[in-house]
Amino acid sequence: MHFLFEPGLLASGPVRTALLVGGIVAVASGVIGVFTVIRSQSFAGHSLADVATTGGSGAFLVGLNQFWGFLAAGIAAAGLMEAIGVQRRRGRDVATGVVLGAALGAAALFLYLGTQQTSTTGASFTILFGSMFVISPDTVPALIASGAVAVLAVAVLARVLLLTSLSPDLARARGVNVRLVGMAYLIALAISVSLSAVAIGAVLSTALLIGPAATALRLTKSPVRAMAASALSGVAATWLGIVLAYDSDDWPPHGHGWPVSFFVVVLVVAGYLLTYVRRPRRLAPRSPHEGAECSPA
Repeated sequence: MHFLFEPGLLASGPVRTALLVGGIVAVASGVIGVFTVIRSQSFAGHSLADVATTGGSGAFLVGLNQFWGFLAAGIAAAGLMEAIGVQRRRGRDVATGVVLGAALGAAALFLYLGTQQTSTTGASFTILFGSMFVISPDTVPALIASGAVAVLAVAVLARVLLLTSLSPDLARARGVNVRLVGMAYLIALAISVSLSAVAIGAVLSTALLIGPAATALRLTKSPVRAMAASALSGVAATWLGIVLAYDSDDWPPHGHGWPVSFFVVVLVVAGYLLTYVRRPRRLAPRSPHEGAECSPA
């Protein structure tokens, strides 16, 4: 583990930017991901991530920063899914599927046109799988602000979000606007997915959204503790993934570092699988009088 103490690690500007952005993304994804799992809207998160591909590829086509494309497409898709969807889960899934299909078709067209009009190499890979080492420092303030907005929105709405997630009918009886709360949550989810798309790519962004949250909810049933555990585990996986990717430049093939997104996803999945490794439950000792009524006289 010598790479953890390399003096050049934190001296590198791209690495410092990657650690900062990765921490922001992991915290936002960890907090919002808990409610995504509780509300059984993992499919919506995955779909918003795929829709973000359309925005990123469209931004690349017109020469804009990919984050703004991710963000615009995600928020638009969240509003559209909530507008044409219904409160029943089946209706939400149908609405999500319709938006997803249209978005992926547009993304294929934008990526094709973008690669035809520019000589920039690796743009498609960056959109789909991310690269935290090429994030522009000029984008960092926008990323920090977006992450803060998403986390703050969820923190303010935490109680009603939990109530509408567990019992929408009870929430309506108490005067909660369930549709408005759902819309606010989807926008926060879209922001979180957009941030993840910048960090580890649009295709893999749900790994940071669902993995740490699912892991935390297996360890604790308290939503507050789950959000804290999810954020911490996401930050740990992201930062360790960045360090491993930095060190992988010396791994075969030499001079070609491995993708950060690969390490982050592997660490997230490994953390979730570890929650299944538990000690066998010990059986309580039997009472000496147990079965006495059934014993022969």
